[in-house]
Amino acid sequence: MSQHFYDGQVRRYITQLVRMFSNYSYKDGKGAETVIPVLYGDLTRQVANIIKGNSENKIPSAPRMALYISGLALDRDRTADQSYVSKVNVREKAYDTSGQEYLNFEGKNYTVERLMPTPYMLTVNLDIWSTNTDQKLQILEQILMLFNPSLELQTTDNYIDWTSLSVVTLDNVNFSSRAIPVGIDDQIDVATLTFTTPIWISPPVKVKRLGVIANIITSIFDESQGTVELGLSTPLINAFDDSAVPGTSDKNKSRGISTTATPHVVTTNYQGYDLFVNGTVVELSDKGKIGQTSWKNIIDTHPGQYQAGISRIYLTKIDTSSSITGTFAVNELDDTQIVVNWDTDSFPANTIISSPDRSNSSLTSVDYIIDPTKTFPASKTQGTRVLLLGPIGATGNTDGADAWKNLDNSDVVASENDIIEWSGSAWSVIFDASATVNNTTVTYITNLNTGVQYRWNGEEWLLSVEGLYPQGTWRVALNG
Repeated sequence: MSQHFYDGQVRRYITQLVRMFSNYSYKDGKGAETVIPVLYGDLTRQVANIIKGNSENKIPSAPRMALYISGLALDRDRTADQSYVSKVNVREKAYDTSGQEYLNFEGKNYTVERLMPTPYMLTVNLDIWSTNTDQKLQILEQILMLFNPSLELQTTDNYIDWTSLSVVTLDNVNFSSRAIPVGIDDQIDVATLTFTTPIWISPPVKVKRLGVIANIITSIFDESQGTVELGLSTPLINAFDDSAVPGTSDKNKSRGISTTATPHVVTTNYQGYDLFVNGTVVELSDKGKIGQTSWKNIIDTHPGQYQAGISRIYLTKIDTSSSITGTFAVNELDDTQIVVNWDTDSFPANTIISSPDRSNSSLTSVDYIIDPTKTFPASKTQGTRVLLLGPIGATGNTDGADAWKNLDNSDVVASENDIIEWSGSAWSVIFDASATVNNTTVTYITNLNTGVQYRWNGEEWLLSVEGLYPQGTWRVALNG
């Protein structure tokens, strides 16, 4: 692999110096202004021969200025630790190449590692050719008044280039190159100005894509996997973990130890935010305070670029190994909220609720979700399933609502949150919510009428994705 490297660093200094002495002008005897040309290179024999057009009968035109390097020396006074590395995080603004415009969201992110440059002192001469004293004085007066004490020089407009700024100092003025004239030879008078400027020669930088640690997975000691019987001295460890495991805390904040053979792990998100999901609206939770933290705290620190409707969010539920995902956009009116378009294909699989009256025993859905005190199914065929939002009937009831009676005129008795099914002649309870209060198994169903998935958490039916997601159970993915 070739180790060749050239960035034209000294050339940039020369370019800026030439620009520094460009566009000066003088007035002739008639008052007409003429711009003085500037070239790089001293008046050597070769240059002079080219200017004269390979003829001794032609003299160089004047006035003009010539700039050239007369010295380059290592500046020992400015040397520093060569092993020092400066890191700069760069966040670009997204750019639309087709429309050739910058967009109003973040683009690519980088980390730039800059190595310590080597300092040098650059010495340059500026030769001013003139045909008479008045020309020389006009030119010198315009230049000399700038260096009090020096003039700032900038080689690039790249703000991460820590060597772009320098100064130019005027060290010496040789007013004339003429000696005592001999014979009738009329030489062009040359005034020489000597300048010094401290420069840097930088090695190549290392550019890396910027990233942050989004999740930290920590192994928590599981006594059942260890060899030290800590339970003898601390029996509570048999009942509780010493760190919260995401998704296992109950209402009393107790945490039962796992009975599985796998070690415990705790996952921590960047900045430690929890997540609260309410339908399609998602908010951050910081120390129990929901909806008070801007999503910019997350988006601005993650690698990649945010794009509304394209960037994704991933949720991991404790009762399923798969991730729930969807695309999101920040609410323009409230940046503490994002609105998510959930991918229903990523939702957990529905739970089979079987019944003896239906040939299809693998049904995982309901046809209606109804408050029985207000309405009843629009159509009632064999196998129709209804999730009740309120109780219907009661033990010992002698005459219930006619709409809910069985064909034999008997009354159905069901509780709030139960699922009942029509067998063709009578209603029967196929999901008894009261019997699952202490059951840790989560039941998932889909409402065929709306296509929305719900889950039973032992106390109430919620949207499948709703609830509080502790740190470590969610993440966002921006576009790279």
